[in-house]
Amino acid sequence: MTKTIRIGTRKSPLAIWQAKKVQEILSAKQINSVLIEISSDGDNNQNTPLYAMGITGIFTKSLDIALLENRIDIAVHSMKDVPTILCDGLIQAAVLKRGLSQDILIKSSNAFIGDHGTIATGSLRRAALWKNRFPKSHIIELRGNVQTRLEKLNNPKTDGIIMAAAGLERLGIIQKYQESLDWMIPAPAQGAIMVVCRFEDRAIQALCASFNHGPTDLCTGVEREFLKTLEGGCTAPIGALAKIEANILSFKGVLLSVDGRQKLDIEEQCHIDNIALFGRQCADKILCNGGNALMAEIKTQMP
Repeated sequence: MTKTIRIGTRKSPLAIWQAKKVQEILSAKQINSVLIEISSDGDNNQNTPLYAMGITGIFTKSLDIALLENRIDIAVHSMKDVPTILCDGLIQAAVLKRGLSQDILIKSSNAFIGDHGTIATGSLRRAALWKNRFPKSHIIELRGNVQTRLEKLNNPKTDGIIMAAAGLERLGIIQKYQESLDWMIPAPAQGAIMVVCRFEDRAIQALCASFNHGPTDLCTGVEREFLKTLEGGCTAPIGALAKIEANILSFKGVLLSVDGRQKLDIEEQCHIDNIALFGRQCADKILCNGGNALMAEIKTQMP
């Protein structure tokens, strides 16, 4: 391919890091590319809580439009930000090898944070999982890019913040008091990077397929299918994580009430040859075990 590939990305340092990762892959294939920085609704509005903005698509919509208007050739996203149903005319072209999937607690001091701590997060899932474990703790809203969120630790009323480990690792950020929250099931596709292109652009699709990471593609596909089946168009505290070892896919999923008091989880395994609809099947088991009622309750609480 002789054309210069236009790579669309959000303007945050993490988003640009991810876009440059794709740029490095293309460069290794002797393909020229250029980064096109585009503002998203989620970046422009730093005051409204994410759940009140609908979450789904607020970080991807502007890039979707740029693709459809042929202003860029591919868009690079944190996969967990991408809606489970893509815009008409767009297609998932590649998934890069997954980075760290877990969440990290960054503390203002080395003191233990438990039931009486104040935790900052903009994630319904993180807040619900924390409240489920520490029901008397206090949750406050957290928005902004990685650096902006870290500044929240300067607030004397904040004991800790919860962030994705992948973002910190990619930006080379290490905090003095940080610990991995291995008990916290991550967001579906957390730690993975997705490349999107136009459905009609077969040449770009073929190019991206050449660097698609199969195991990550399979795992995130199951996680996102689980999410899609549970959501039903409604934002909810949902976690999912799939891992493959010796051709066996192990899956953990969770659905919680917004306040964290109710928790429905599942652990299942299947051979990768039987992976079709596995994410949906896991979600259906949650729904039949109280999930339908819980989702109906959540829908009444969302804006």
